[in-house]
Amino acid sequence: MMIRRAFANISSSSSLRRILKNEGKLSELRIGRWISVKSNGAEEAELSGKRFAAFWGNGDYGRLGHGTLESQWRPKVLFPSVFDNQNLREIACGGAHTLFLTENGRVYASGLNDYGQLGVSADDRGYIIEPLEVAGLPKEIVKVSAGYHHSSAITVDGELYMWGKNTNGQLGLGKKAATILSTPSKVEFLTGVTVKIISLGFEHSIAVTDKGETLSWGGGGSGRLGHGHQSGILGLFKSDSEYTPRLVKELEGFKIKNAAAGMLHSVCISENGSVYVFGERAKKKLGYGEASNNSVPSMIDEIPYSEKAACGGYHTCVITGGGELYVWGTNENGCLGIGSTDVAHSPERVEGPFLRHSVSEKKFQHKCYACFNRIHLLIV
Repeated sequence: MMIRRAFANISSSSSLRRILKNEGKLSELRIGRWISVKSNGAEEAELSGKRFAAFWGNGDYGRLGHGTLESQWRPKVLFPSVFDNQNLREIACGGAHTLFLTENGRVYASGLNDYGQLGVSADDRGYIIEPLEVAGLPKEIVKVSAGYHHSSAITVDGELYMWGKNTNGQLGLGKKAATILSTPSKVEFLTGVTVKIISLGFEHSIAVTDKGETLSWGGGGSGRLGHGHQSGILGLFKSDSEYTPRLVKELEGFKIKNAAAGMLHSVCISENGSVYVFGERAKKKLGYGEASNNSVPSMIDEIPYSEKAACGGYHTCVITGGGELYVWGTNENGCLGIGSTDVAHSPERVEGPFLRHSVSEKKFQHKCYACFNRIHLLIV
């Protein structure tokens, strides 16, 4: 899968016109975001003062939300009218589906729906080509995350709702829950817990509470849940799957502020800026050591004080407090941005003019997006 997106805020008609005439190019805005769009007068009026998004790449299953299955070779705006003229707050890209969160807390979805991951009723084709609102979310939503075949949303008061594929317990609803849920279900095992962060991987999920505690559940193969190996009767290993949220004990005492889940690995960043990784290491996606798995969190020493992390299928990126970008893992098609296609066995700093501003500067915000594949990386 290949999908890219960018946000933009437009505060004046003059800046919008300047952007619109640069068709097919990503023009840098005053606030450090990028956008490009074909436009007429009516479209310009619709976008003025709005925060909107552009998508490009593989359009299979309607994952781009443009109402077509066509791939887009240049950025194409998804107009606010698609979302009842609401501004977009956040976007989450899954295996072949996309979640859209508006500023008033409503969630929309498009793309593949073979496991109910859209949370909407799809037709016989099993996919939706333009965003439809997700039903069954009773409260305002503040965060969304999309896994390979499952989805999640956090409410304004910290409740967690999940839906989609559940074959390995990745929805956290217990061992007796259905293997496919097409409507959002509250994770009752987290009642009384305030969830602040959620990130979904291939078949696992990782969450962070308001107290900085880390919980993980779902498929645990390769050690991606961080719980270590468990011995059962006669010393045989138990199932790797966790069907309900479980505290990552190795991270107790470290207040976690950010977490990300990849295909078979996970990353957490503590309040003191340290980076912890766990899961599959066969392709060195974790950034250290020999080619083996690590079933409990281990710290990476080579990266300065860190703020944010993102995991692709087989690569990882971290943004530091100084605005530097570090990447490692597989590097097919140059997705790491380090000037080659060589695998990065340890964290490497990415050079580029787009990183000249610190994330601490108020008028610039750098974010790292690594979608569920191994072929690209997006910085905004």
